[in-house]
Amino acid sequence: MFQLKNVFIIAHWVGWLLVFSLTALFLSENRSLTGVLLDPNLWTFFLIYIFIFYVNLIWLIPSFFFKRKFMQYFVFVLITFVLIVFVKPFDRLVIERNRYEMRPRHRFEPHLPPPVDFKGNPPGFKPERHEQEREARNFDVVSVFLFGLVWALGIALKMNERWRDSEKRVLQAETDRANAELSFLKAQINPHFLFNTLNNIYTLAVTNSKKTAASIMKLSQIMRYVTDEVSEDFVPLANEIECISNYIDLQKLRLSAKTEVIFEVNTLDTSQKIPPLLLMTYVENAFKHGISNHDKALIEISIKSGKDSLHFICRNKLFSTFRKVERTGIGLSNTRQRLQHLYQDRFNLIINDDSGVYQVELTINN
Repeated sequence: MFQLKNVFIIAHWVGWLLVFSLTALFLSENRSLTGVLLDPNLWTFFLIYIFIFYVNLIWLIPSFFFKRKFMQYFVFVLITFVLIVFVKPFDRLVIERNRYEMRPRHRFEPHLPPPVDFKGNPPGFKPERHEQEREARNFDVVSVFLFGLVWALGIALKMNERWRDSEKRVLQAETDRANAELSFLKAQINPHFLFNTLNNIYTLAVTNSKKTAASIMKLSQIMRYVTDEVSEDFVPLANEIECISNYIDLQKLRLSAKTEVIFEVNTLDTSQKIPPLLLMTYVENAFKHGISNHDKALIEISIKSGKDSLHFICRNKLFSTFRKVERTGIGLSNTRQRLQHLYQDRFNLIINDDSGVYQVELTINN
């Protein structure tokens, strides 16, 4: 922001120096540099347009134009226009330049004819009074054109500045909304996950299972992962795998022999980072909707990671109650939103439910 402001300041300085240099060059015919720089007509011309430009840019546009006070704004435009027409800053430059052009540049020999000015008049020629009055009544088209140009440039710059500020506000609002949505998604995921896990522990405790203590330890590890790391945008893949492994062990405690679980991990770099509970959501969904008390069930989970990629597959049998329950769930849609927020176009998520099998295939490219 600071650098951009400096660029605009430098651009203003360069622009006005260019205008001043071109104006001084216009007056430099047959004159010394000191004479040009001390010419009051040059400074009058230059300061008039600087004053018009910055009064319009800093005060009139923000105070009247942007606040839709168009009548007041038009009054200021009209007053400034009348002043330009009356003062004729460019005509003053032309008259001053012509006055110096009419001066002889060399000492001529007596036998040579005297030099003439650009109108063919001899040195010392003065126009009649009616000609001076006619020149005074001339309309200074160039000054009016420069007035319109400077005024329009001020409006264009202020509109561009306003557009950039609006874009920044939109981007900031989108960022804030994305962060708020991501926090909300995590808040939705965590209670849902913990609720299901605690139900499993409750079942073990009711049946006085000897595996209750070990299950509580695994749950404590899961809760440590959830409470300590879920607030981060990314965590090591190894932590997510450990959480999934503990979760599967807890689920196996309540599964019958009709349900088979295959969990395969093939990772070259477990320090690779992913969003917390990203894969866990699909694993939890498979256990929630992919098992039956009466039919055989198979849940397959595969995690493969390379140096710059992650490939995850979760597959389970599709039972008749899945579609009804899945429509009311929020975990899967939330996970897709998290992926879009964090990876944008660097992920590919394919979900199929063909042939009675529900399969999630996720590929992430880092």
